Amino acid sequence: MTEKRIAIAGAGIAGLSTALALLQQGFKVDVFEQASQLGEVGAGLQISPNGTRVLRSIGLDEALLGLVCQAKGKEIRMWNTGQRWKLFDLGDDCLSRFGAPYWMVHRGDLHKVLLEAFNARSDVPVRLNARVVHAQSTAGGASFELQDGSRHHAFGLIAADGVHSILRENLLGEDKAQFTGLLAWRGLVPIHTISSHLQAQVGTNWVGPGAHVITYPVRGGQLMNVVGIIEKDGWRGESWTEQGTHAELLQDFGHWHADVCELMRKIEQPFKWALLGRSPQKGWAQGSICLVGDSAHPTLPFLAQGANMAIEDAAVMARCMAVQETSEKAFAQFESLRWQRTADIVNRSSDNAKRFHNPQLSDPAKAVDYVSSEWDPEKVRRRYDWLFEYDALKTPL
Repeated sequence: MTEKRIAIAGAGIAGLSTALALLQQGFKVDVFEQASQLGEVGAGLQISPNGTRVLRSIGLDEALLGLVCQAKGKEIRMWNTGQRWKLFDLGDDCLSRFGAPYWMVHRGDLHKVLLEAFNARSDVPVRLNARVVHAQSTAGGASFELQDGSRHHAFGLIAADGVHSILRENLLGEDKAQFTGLLAWRGLVPIHTISSHLQAQVGTNWVGPGAHVITYPVRGGQLMNVVGIIEKDGWRGESWTEQGTHAELLQDFGHWHADVCELMRKIEQPFKWALLGRSPQKGWAQGSICLVGDSAHPTLPFLAQGANMAIEDAAVMARCMAVQETSEKAFAQFESLRWQRTADIVNRSSDNAKRFHNPQLSDPAKAVDYVSSEWDPEKVRRRYDWLFEYDALKTPL
């Protein structure tokens, strides 16, 4: 091949971040996306310093600054009394300790910036209506087929086709996710519609027996992102766009603190989905094909690291591709560098679900001591600093 063109299946956060990092290293990149149009999907994302330092390094900070919230801090609140505990400071404290900011952002805003940057910098824009359905590694790279029957070849194929990845199934065989027993509600609330004391630019984690609620501002502080997670059997929908009703939502959370109930009632349209879990699995890199992002290491959202792992992947992948002469060697190096960290994040995210939902939270005699102990400042540092300190731009290759 006269030039090393890399193909990427999927134009989500993982695919576009990886594409931009590769372009920065001088590669040509073709992005194939199954959707017929790319719109505003999902709600809030938390991009911690391990993610923001990568986004800044690929020149996106100016485009994102008006869209993100640089919240002042995060706090824990008790589900029924509303009592508060500081989780950690953000803002200047985060910059001084980790050298990068902590951003809260609407997924659609981040995705739009990534997409516009790729289409502006690449010699070809994202190709829509282009679902990669089959791929195989060859002596000269990767061959793959689209749903329309057309066949293509690339120096390497990166599968960023998400939690329902068809290429993951291709590479790893049958790998069905298991229902975790957790149902998630999510929605967006216009900030101006809620009580003034709820408009603070902080992230809040409400903890309670068998459930928790996360709230934080997005879209430059115009919207409050609200997510409620509750233990519930018997529902299996994994779509991010299944509509629910306020009545159903309040059946689950109507007995919580008045602040939670106000936020739930002000959600414009509640959506619900089942949280499915997959154990960490090796084998992402197979010859000239490699999985990244959710297709490689899907995680529960309880460390707020799903998008951050995808962004970290992008930086490490581009660095491996820049130093290796074949995609096969680069992909093998990438997996060896990323496997343990992502497995740790997946496993510790599952641990956090138990922490947020502990039965002791239902007992007034034990609840305060439980929260004070579990969110002791030293424990919080041990739980989060290793995440934020990681630098995908400098981790040794």
